[in-house]
Amino acid sequence: MPHPPPTSPTLAAAGWHFDNSYARLPEALFTRTMPVPVRDPRCVSLNDPLARDLGLDPDVLRESGAAVFAGNEVPPGAEPLAQAYAGHQFGHFTNLGDGRAILLGEQLTPDGRRFDIQLKGSGRTPYSRNGDGRAALGPMLREYLVSEGMHALGIPTSRSLAVATTGEAVLRERPLPGAVLTRVAASHIRVGTFEYAAALGDTTLLAALLDHAVARHYPDLAHVDEKAAAFLEAVVERQATLIAKWMLVGFVHGVMNTDNMAVSGETIDYGPCAFLDAYDPATTFSSIDRDGRYAYANQPAIAHWNLARLAESLLPLMPGGTEAALDRARGLLDTFPTRFERHWLAGARAKLGLATEEPGDRELFMALLRWMQATGADFTATFADLSSVAAPWCEAWQARLARETASPADARTRRANPVVIPRNHRVEEALTAAEAGDLGPFDRLLAALRSPYESTAANESYRGGPPAGCGPYRTFCGT
Repeated sequence: MPHPPPTSPTLAAAGWHFDNSYARLPEALFTRTMPVPVRDPRCVSLNDPLARDLGLDPDVLRESGAAVFAGNEVPPGAEPLAQAYAGHQFGHFTNLGDGRAILLGEQLTPDGRRFDIQLKGSGRTPYSRNGDGRAALGPMLREYLVSEGMHALGIPTSRSLAVATTGEAVLRERPLPGAVLTRVAASHIRVGTFEYAAALGDTTLLAALLDHAVARHYPDLAHVDEKAAAFLEAVVERQATLIAKWMLVGFVHGVMNTDNMAVSGETIDYGPCAFLDAYDPATTFSSIDRDGRYAYANQPAIAHWNLARLAESLLPLMPGGTEAALDRARGLLDTFPTRFERHWLAGARAKLGLATEEPGDRELFMALLRWMQATGADFTATFADLSSVAAPWCEAWQARLARETASPADARTRRANPVVIPRNHRVEEALTAAEAGDLGPFDRLLAALRSPYESTAANESYRGGPPAGCGPYRTFCGT
């Protein structure tokens, strides 16, 4: 492995505290490799609140952190590596790996939590194939905006610590300014990581990965008798919760391949993601999703399909032989639709201001969605002002509210219905300005996204949908 460059005394004072458990796993799961230095590293955005939460000093990072955030310098205690994994991409299995990302290590916070610190866009790795390993400024700022927006909405997600420009262009359809994102996650262990280990046919390796994932994310399961089955059930539950939260804010991930599903239950890999404006369950944004596999309404079924691939990978670790293992896995997978429905319906009730449960609540919510689809109503704005819905529905809703005995419904709806989301047109405005050298629109949008449930004079301009005539919105993977 190449030796890391020396660490500056100033950077050593930033508060880095690495303990790299993934680097202690069998090396079949990764390759030790260094970031590729860039010409002119400059930090263009630093997430001060996240830095403090990680036990890092934002002032020190602002002064000398650009070299780390661009990959020119490695912080003390880091053990850079590129992770190996596989994945079903649009339903087709392939071996993959971190082709443009490097895991620096795992930061321990002052209160003992553990987070991956990963550089995205830091140069070629052994898994890059024909890629250049680099990233453009726009997609990295997009991930920063959307991941921080999702965090503020209360949705489990990887987060963004910093974006650094490189002083170098990356060639896509045209030359674009290069950048590196520093991503923070509970871990980067994916369904595809288990698929990769299972494909190698090494049960010992697969068991080591399972033990690591359990210790990292589900420590209560460390000593259960059927660890693989218990782990699968825990991941099924977290994904059911996560996808329900996506659906309730109109989020479309865009590329739900198994390598983009984290076993931690966090949202990860914000490539061609976007949010619904006008409500339409068939909405897709990704330029490569021509058949709508990952459309908004398909996301629960795709999550279920992805979890089946995790179950297949875990079968060698389930006791009782092949048929018994299959029966156990199928039984656990079959609980996903019910789990998802439970979480989704609980969230739907909250969005309508309902604290109690009645059998007709699902139909009341579905009637609202049908009205939104028929009228082309804005998803976020409609929930923010339910009184704007057609009178027949409002009458039924008010009658249902009248049977509530808990706290006022308007307080509950305000807590459940954001007024500000990462609106697609606002994100594009911010990225276009940033590529031209103006970070002002990015900073203002980021500030608005951090208080999504509050209507203020400062965020008023960020609440509305796109101007008339914008046309269909399309997103790209940024690779």
